[in-house]
Amino acid sequence: MKLLVDSGSTKADWISIDDTGKVLFTSQTLGLNPEVLNEQEIISRLNDRFDISLNKDKVSHLFFYGAGCGTDRMKNFLTKVFQEYFKNASVLVHEDTYAAVYATTPKNEKAIVCILGTGSNCSYYDGTILHQKVQSLGYIAMDDCSGNQFGRKLLRGYYFNKMPKKLAEDFEKAYDLDADVIKHNLYKVPNPNAYLATFAKFLIQHKKTEFCQKIIFADMEDFVENYIKQYDNCYEVPINFIGSIAFYLKEELQIVFDKHGLKLGNVLRRPIDGLIDFHLLNK
Repeated sequence: MKLLVDSGSTKADWISIDDTGKVLFTSQTLGLNPEVLNEQEIISRLNDRFDISLNKDKVSHLFFYGAGCGTDRMKNFLTKVFQEYFKNASVLVHEDTYAAVYATTPKNEKAIVCILGTGSNCSYYDGTILHQKVQSLGYIAMDDCSGNQFGRKLLRGYYFNKMPKKLAEDFEKAYDLDADVIKHNLYKVPNPNAYLATFAKFLIQHKKTEFCQKIIFADMEDFVENYIKQYDNCYEVPINFIGSIAFYLKEELQIVFDKHGLKLGNVLRRPIDGLIDFHLLNK
């Protein structure tokens, strides 16, 4: 039994397959970002899913693609946790960008591959190797155009009284905006980045308003300038995206790309299904 996992900070999609590619079960846990979770929290999230815990000794291979796995330290930490939990499995941990590459980019083709979900990332794939010009410092310092960044800007706009009155009223109806509740989730609860990203749904639902458009386009411009334009060939290759932010704001991405003369490639909400085909072809 093989387990394929695509994990962001908010949630992780799991698919179990046999050697023929037949799906044995699918599951979903909360996100397993090692940058913001300790070993106990990771194990607890695995144990919360009966289908995963029940089959843990049957797993022969675990292929994990996750947010927060961009450094050797985090990869080694998570590999150790998984090897102790899935005792009979060979474990391979990659950063989540590899899942995005394998899902969006045909074999041997070149592309810039981006993630816009709870967090954000951007890499260049030369057909064989992944190259990254910017190492992420996490959601506090970076993550342009991500769900958590949008959530942060919505909260700031609301609390600094910059949000238009009608929009603010709708915002109050959609969320508990009590300051103590917000601070508790930001400073006392695991995954504050995922909490911030929950507010991005409101931005997408109200993306035609002037206030939300300003936030969306400003961050997209930052993402192009700070991430995509790091690569000298950004005007020559397609730029593919994975993630709910990119998926639901594809129209806005196209507008910004047209302005900069960039080529928008494949845009997918999640890569997990594409990983099955990849692992069948490369077993």
